[in-house]
Order: sequence, then structure tokens, then C-alpha cells
Amino acid sequence: MIVSIELAQTHNITYDITIDRLPKLAFDRKVVIVTNPTVSGLHLDTLLKNIEARELHVVTIPDGEQYKTLQTVENILNECFEYKLDRKSLLIAFGGGVIGDMTGFTASLYQRGIDFIQIPTTLLSQVDASVGGKTGVNNKYGKNLIGAFYQPKAVYIDPEFLKTLPAREFAAGVAEIVKMAVMFDKAYFDFLKNADLQKEENLKEAIRRSVELKAWVVNQDEKEAGIRAVLNYGHTFGHVVENETAYTTYLHGEAVAIGMVMANALAVELGLFTQEEAQEVKDLLERSSLPTDYVIKDVDTFYEHFFLDKKSANNSIKFILPKGMGHHEMRSDIDEKVVKKVLAQFGANR
Repeated sequence: MIVSIELAQTHNITYDITIDRLPKLAFDRKVVIVTNPTVSGLHLDTLLKNIEARELHVVTIPDGEQYKTLQTVENILNECFEYKLDRKSLLIAFGGGVIGDMTGFTASLYQRGIDFIQIPTTLLSQVDASVGGKTGVNNKYGKNLIGAFYQPKAVYIDPEFLKTLPAREFAAGVAEIVKMAVMFDKAYFDFLKNADLQKEENLKEAIRRSVELKAWVVNQDEKEAGIRAVLNYGHTFGHVVENETAYTTYLHGEAVAIGMVMANALAVELGLFTQEEAQEVKDLLERSSLPTDYVIKDVDTFYEHFFLDKKSANNSIKFILPKGMGHHEMRSDIDEKVVKKVLAQFGANR
């Protein structure tokens, strides 16, 4: 099936997201595939059999969130210069969200912008990261603070790549699926409560519904001026968790799962979400083998880290909260004492 991105309000940019077996791809230009050793060892041969290009190269970068840095982007750029890419050349992101974010960012920088396409190989990148054009890297101040909105020319989602995905990586992708359902679609959440995503038909349905929701949001708001910010549900808290653990303890989706539980606790405190609804979300996350607990060592320090987030502005923090299942509310007016009261529920002295 094909889901279309149509950014008519900004640049008249359109591209297709294809959810199916990877088709044959032919390019009359230089192409560089950016991947990592894990994905390369498992799937590169499959990709190479499906690609024809005037000139084809592979750049392999280290695997892991800790390598999502400006230094790695510079290394990719240097390879592009070595291969003498021009402004008509193409980059292909072949991997998970880290690969996609860095390849897209590199494409936005090389000679002021060349084309790239996404071929995501993890569940998290298939249902979320590969769609919508967010690119970037982390630094010591936080996650994705350096980057650009830069749309791919196409996205090819082949669920076959997920068959070799480790269970922990699969679960991390489920976190983003749950996020979409809680924010936008109660019926979808009810489907997930009863669906075994290890079954192929259920998994394809979850990918389809998540991608359609993401496309619907991005088509309205490419650069996160409004409704797209809702996709950061769980991320405001989760990014602090990742930062505090130096991006080495939790996968991104795991941190988002913890962040959703924290956001739900705040929503319950504010009367936006019932304790029963919060428990339903927590139960689904735990059934999906995701972490839901985190010990905050210092509540004040954790709170201060919110201000390093891209979504904070004018010395206020934008919280994305559920407002009943399938609905959402953005709040920038929550009193510090209320937030810290909720954070204390996760503190060492609880």
C-alpha cells in the first residue's frame, strides 16, 4: 500500500511511503548507501540485489545512539566528497532511526542539499522516524538539538526486514505505536490491547495505521508549529531519561515508554486522564516488554533538564498530555510545584 505525504502548505513537496516488499530501484546517478555493520551483515545483499545505479557506494558507520554526533555526520560527508558526489547524487538511509536521522541531515548539508530516501529496517523507524523529514544529531546538551527539517524523496517500508530484529528493538518500536494510539485514536488503542503484533497481519495493520496517522499530522504541520508537537508525547520526559543515562542505558523507544508513564502521571494529577486509563497504557507497555519505571535521583536536576528540550520556550516547558484516550492537550502553564510533585513519585525516596 502507499501513503502519501503532501506538504502543500509549505513547499508543495509530495512523496510516497510504500509499505510492501522492497521494489526494484534504478537510479541514473551516483548513489551512496549509509548503513551500520549490523544491518549490513543481515540485509545489505538483499538491498544491493534490488538497486541499479550509475555508481554505487556503501558507507558503514558505527551502530548505536552514542554515535549520533556531528563527528559521524562529518565522516559521512567526507566519504561523499571522496566519491565525488554532485548535487544530483542520492543518499539512501538503510537502517534504524539513528541512520535515518544522520543520513537525512547529511543530505541537507552536502552542497546545500541533495536527495535522500529512507529504507527503514527497525519497527521504530518504520512507524515513526523515517516519516516526516526530521533529521539531526545529539550533543552533550540533549537529543536532536542540532538538525533540520529535510524531507526524503521516498520511503520504502518492508516488514520483512523486521524478522531479524532483536526482541528489545522490536519492543522499542511498539512504544511509538502506542504513542500514536493514545494521542489520536482510541479504537486503535483498543486494537493494540488485543493484538499479537508477532502475527504478520496484525503487525502490518499496526504499521499501516501508525504511518497513516503520522502522515496526517505531518501534512498539516511539517515544522512542528502546532499539532505535530503532539508526536512528542512521552519524549519530553524520555529525552531527559536518555540524557541522564548518557544514551547508553535505554533504547529510544524504551525511554519514550518511561516518558509516557511519567506524562500520564502528570495528566492524572491535572485531571485530564483517569488512573484507570493510565494503568491501561502502562499494562500495554509492560505486555510489550517495555520498561515503565525510572528512579529520578534528583527531582530538581531532572526538572532543569526540561529546559534543554527544543520544545521549551520563553522559560516555559511544553508538556504533551493525554486528555482521555485518543485525545491530547498541550500545556505550557503547569506550575513547577505540580510537575515536581509528580516527578517525586518516581524519586528515590518514594
